Amino acid sequence: CHYSNLAFSLLAHVLSERVVGINYQRWITDNILGRLGMEDTGFDINPGIQSQMAVGVYASGQAAPLYDLGWYRPSGQMYSTAADMAKLSMMLLGAYHRKLLEPDTLKIMLTPLFRCNKDYFANRTGTPWEVNEQMGYEVLRKDGDLDGYSATFSLVPRLKLGLVVLMAGTRPQNQDMVSKAYSYIIPAMERAFREAKRVLVPPPNPAAYVGFYTYGNITFYEIKAGPDGVLIMQQFGPQIEDLIPERVVFEKEYPCVLRVNTASVSLEAQDGQLFNFYVFDKKGVSPGFDAPGLNTYNVIRISRRPTFSN
Repeated sequence: CHYSNLAFSLLAHVLSERVVGINYQRWITDNILGRLGMEDTGFDINPGIQSQMAVGVYASGQAAPLYDLGWYRPSGQMYSTAADMAKLSMMLLGAYHRKLLEPDTLKIMLTPLFRCNKDYFANRTGTPWEVNEQMGYEVLRKDGDLDGYSATFSLVPRLKLGLVVLMAGTRPQNQDMVSKAYSYIIPAMERAFREAKRVLVPPPNPAAYVGFYTYGNITFYEIKAGPDGVLIMQQFGPQIEDLIPERVVFEKEYPCVLRVNTASVSLEAQDGQLFNFYVFDKKGVSPGFDAPGLNTYNVIRISRRPTFSN
């Protein structure tokens, strides 16, 4: 694993000037900053901008001058605010009202690609993130440092959580402020999720999903609509306690509650992909479903509830 400012500067200039035919700064401004409403972010530091900026300082306390990185601008020339960087964070996490990239592209961007050896400061790297695990979550981050300034942009995709730290000065020695902040924020987020009341939205037509299903005549399921129209899936047949755990599962925007022995818990880690119905058939009903989170596929609708012999 290796990060190169030279490589990213070269890539930025090649893509902008050779592929789209305009300079890097103009392309970023038109296609990212403007579309996300990042009005306090840019490259050219004029006297008006400089008068609003925090003064960078060296570890000695001496003020640091502002540099123009010239050709290397794609690697570190941009100025911004925490509020503007929060907009970028929300876009990357799929939580911003202004859409910039397709969900599949975002997923690729946030997926680690390479595992690093023990000599590198990150366990894995991605595009262009360094990735480490903290408290069971992947934390993606990018650090940047110039004379008198330090910055960290970080994300915890599973929690839809972002943290931006912008500092006028050098980083504290022997202390990772971002990791320390997450050691407090992550437990607070988990506690908030546990305590929050989940509102389940029923599908427009529950009848299209209601019925009996089987996986290879081995396991059997009944899907029915509760009093509020929310779909409920109950496994039945022999040894159900051994075959399936307690879950609450969701089929995209329409959830399906899975009950075992009347107990259920939320499953945050499946990213909404635990339970997916098939497209309706000619009769207007779903012919089956997959449950990737349970490693169960091709669960097919059957015409009636089966009987079992001892």
